[in-house]
Amino acid sequence: MTDRTKGDGRDGGGAAQRPRESAPRAVAARVLARVWASDAFASAALDAELRRAPALDPRDVGLATELVYGVLRAQVALEARIAEFAAKSRWTTDPLVRAHVLMGAYSLCFLDRVPPFAAVSEAVDGAQAAGGPRVGAFANAVLRRLAAAMEAGGRPPLAGAVVASAPGWLRGALRRSLGRAAAEAFLSAGPVPPPTGLCLAPGEDRDAWLEALRGAAPAASFEAGRVSPAAIVARGAGDLRRLPGFGAAWIGQEEGAQALALALGARPGERVLDACAGRGNKSWILSRAVLPGGAVDAADLYPAKLSQLRATLSAPPASAEGAGAQVGDAQARDAQVGDAPALDAQPSGAQAGAPGGLERAAAFVRETYAVDWTVGAGDVPEGYDRVLVDAPCSGVGTLRRRPEIALRRDADDLPRLADLQVAIARRAATRARDGGRLVFAVCSVLREECEAVATRLAAPAEDDLGVRLEPAPFDAEIARELSGGGDAFRLLPHVHGTDGYFAAMFIVRR
Repeated sequence: MTDRTKGDGRDGGGAAQRPRESAPRAVAARVLARVWASDAFASAALDAELRRAPALDPRDVGLATELVYGVLRAQVALEARIAEFAAKSRWTTDPLVRAHVLMGAYSLCFLDRVPPFAAVSEAVDGAQAAGGPRVGAFANAVLRRLAAAMEAGGRPPLAGAVVASAPGWLRGALRRSLGRAAAEAFLSAGPVPPPTGLCLAPGEDRDAWLEALRGAAPAASFEAGRVSPAAIVARGAGDLRRLPGFGAAWIGQEEGAQALALALGARPGERVLDACAGRGNKSWILSRAVLPGGAVDAADLYPAKLSQLRATLSAPPASAEGAGAQVGDAQARDAQVGDAPALDAQPSGAQAGAPGGLERAAAFVRETYAVDWTVGAGDVPEGYDRVLVDAPCSGVGTLRRRPEIALRRDADDLPRLADLQVAIARRAATRARDGGRLVFAVCSVLREECEAVATRLAAPAEDDLGVRLEPAPFDAEIARELSGGGDAFRLLPHVHGTDGYFAAMFIVRR
């Protein structure tokens, strides 16, 4: 391999040539730089960069994706390997340089399909383009030494690097919550990134939709979900909005998130409150489940999310029927991270290739309420039959989709979040009727946010809100199966193939 420490190469006219970055590595480097410098979410930043590079072929898209997620998951271990050969850490101060060096290290350590000379060459080109010849020379020297170490000692297992890269507090919290072996399985669970989830509306024929979607996108993979009876799991499907049925018969939503909404057990004719609705993905499911005769209201702390929800989920069912029913927009906090938009197309008629003949009532949220549950209930009325509290949490359950979470949370977040979850759930419980049901849910698997919070909710109240929460078995079939007939369940990526979640059922007593 050419020694890149010896000059920058010039053309015949003497003008310095800028090193050429490979396209997928350039995309991945920009994403990583945004994650580190601007606290961007990797999945959203990657989606944006890929939209700006439509000429990338699927293999290059796959490489860019693996580099982003792989570097973030194994970042600490990779930096430790670089530190073995670098006397100083100044290379970490420039996000683009850092990205190219770590992508080179990741390729050398874990990517069999990239030859070592190519991994080093492309990383050096990228680092030199970002930081100049001296930086390029540094990257060349360090990565060549790492390549030699890999050749002499063999590549390490990726799973071990991922586990070692998790912060100590997180490893400890997971071991306390799941046990040592399950904690390591959780941290290293794949695939990364996970597949895209599609959620069918009640009454839709999953087998018919699987056939239709496979016909519409033969290069993609569509399989029935393992947990949610409404789920289809897609890989390589591209922009969901281009597929038949989007928005009318199904939306994009992670399978585990679907299970949480279905666990509430909403039934026709009931009044339901989605207390932490975000932009409305679970409201979409619930609004279909209560038909005919029921109603769903949505509350959230953020008026902007509710405004978006109202714009897309506020047409009464009687005025919006058929396959052209309009639905919501964009991903909610509770939608799958990294998926194509969950609620953002507005179909205007039956789509080619869709199972035909169905009259579909539009998803419909009756009222929305901007409310800070830690302060009060605002204008939210009482008397709901069921209340879903999908509370703010650490998000640890979504690490496969959002690996940057591990680098942004710390142990001090857990007691603060647990207090917030208890406050929100208890205040939201005051809106349920006597004997109504409440599901508390989080996209976390940590005991501090799961069983510990459920125990506090069931304990004698320390406030004057006038409600008691009694643990009760789930009455929805999907939740009965997941909980083994109990009052709580946990979803795990290495067990169920979904993101990680916890849900507990309560009966509200006044």
